[in-house]
Amino acid sequence: MRVFLGNAPWRKEGRWGVRAGSRWPFTMPRRRGEKTPPYLPFPFFLAYATAVLERAGVEVLLVDAVAEGMEDAPFLSRLQEFGPDLIVLETSTPSIASDLAIAAAAKEVTGAQIALTGPHVTALPHSVLEENLAVDFVLLGEYEYTLRELVQTLKAGGDLGPVLGLAYRDEGGAVRVNPRRPVIANLDELPWPARHFLPMMNYRDNFADLPQPSLQMWASRGCPFACIFCLWPEVMYRDHRYRVRNPVDVVGEIVWCLERYDLRSVYFDDDTFDLGKRRILRLCEEMKKRGLNLPWAVMARADTCDREMLEAMAEAGLYAIKYGVESGVQEILDRCGKRLSLKTVEKTVKITKELGIKVHLTFTLGLPGETEETIRRTINYALKLDPDSVQFSLTTPFPGTAYYQMLRRRGFLLASDWAEFDGAGRAVMRTAHLTREELERAYHQAVQAWGDHVLRRQLRSQPWRAGWMLLRRPRAAWRLLRRVDVKRCRG
Repeated sequence: MRVFLGNAPWRKEGRWGVRAGSRWPFTMPRRRGEKTPPYLPFPFFLAYATAVLERAGVEVLLVDAVAEGMEDAPFLSRLQEFGPDLIVLETSTPSIASDLAIAAAAKEVTGAQIALTGPHVTALPHSVLEENLAVDFVLLGEYEYTLRELVQTLKAGGDLGPVLGLAYRDEGGAVRVNPRRPVIANLDELPWPARHFLPMMNYRDNFADLPQPSLQMWASRGCPFACIFCLWPEVMYRDHRYRVRNPVDVVGEIVWCLERYDLRSVYFDDDTFDLGKRRILRLCEEMKKRGLNLPWAVMARADTCDREMLEAMAEAGLYAIKYGVESGVQEILDRCGKRLSLKTVEKTVKITKELGIKVHLTFTLGLPGETEETIRRTINYALKLDPDSVQFSLTTPFPGTAYYQMLRRRGFLLASDWAEFDGAGRAVMRTAHLTREELERAYHQAVQAWGDHVLRRQLRSQPWRAGWMLLRRPRAAWRLLRRVDVKRCRG
């Protein structure tokens, strides 16, 4: 049996779409000369699922059309040339119309059965199967083993009823949704991702100027916290069990990859990297033991690490760290289930900076209780912490999350099309105190305030930059300088 796995093309109106590997699928402007998106996460679930099938002796092909800058026609040609019996495509909420169109086209040119994966179809398997006859299966949540069992069952002509984590149509055409498969308890039993199919030099997450290209890794899966807006723990995993890999195996995978690809850094894109002090210290020791002399970065919480952990990570080469803060107002964090103290954030950011580790902070606008005043406080809080880089976003309540259900019950969801669930400057909701337009305006104000802050910082440390900007980009320079207190920068 031949199985094709794909991250299909996703472009719209001069924009790149980023789907597989992203907890927050969205689009970004496509600039002249770009062949692939400037931000590009690694398609972990697809790559792990491909490796699982390879180990089981299945003939497979994995194509990441987004990473290859591929359009629909070449993607469908690759499909047709391979001649699969089963096609597996990863989907997301904002891309679902595009995903369904490519699935229908793939079925037409190959005649193969179609399986869709990803958080959107996991949250809405009934409607996807009832409304789209080209789709034969939905793989729910963490799907590596569900896919393997589906392939084995189809090959043997067996009953699909016992296949956990599968939604399908029975012989009478009725949609059946089997119970969810438990998440994979022992991550060390998984083979390493099937990177040999993929354009490894194209994956990048250039926050805080992390050297690129970067090897993206998982050392763990899941998160024990319960943020109401968080897509993967809420939908892909559903339970909040935290699972870890053996640090020796993690470093072994890094070494193996660095021997084969000319990569300049490592980025651990775990849901929450820094849980379990003993494990983190072991990982750092293993890195030093194996001589990994290159910068690395992680996505973490600010309240699950301490100075000893940060010192050990810095000594092992930690270059930058992402902390998810989300709001600068404690009451907002308490309402959304973040369970994070802002006092702890301030302490941890201070220690991180003292150790020479670059800091990236994320904030999302539109959580329960948000007002113009709380957004203003969040912006001021971000500027006060003065990270190396920052991300502001509009909260996007994806289907399947607790926040989506909460907003739906209150009649606060305003989107008429799944494509609007983009998050890139467009709100799909209102709050009790803010309209959609007010949220969007606040988002742009936050981005503007951060840009001005960065300019002040640059002028303070490099006064010559103002003259350089005036010579090279006079209109942009005057526009920016009018918003900046140059005397304050000199002081």
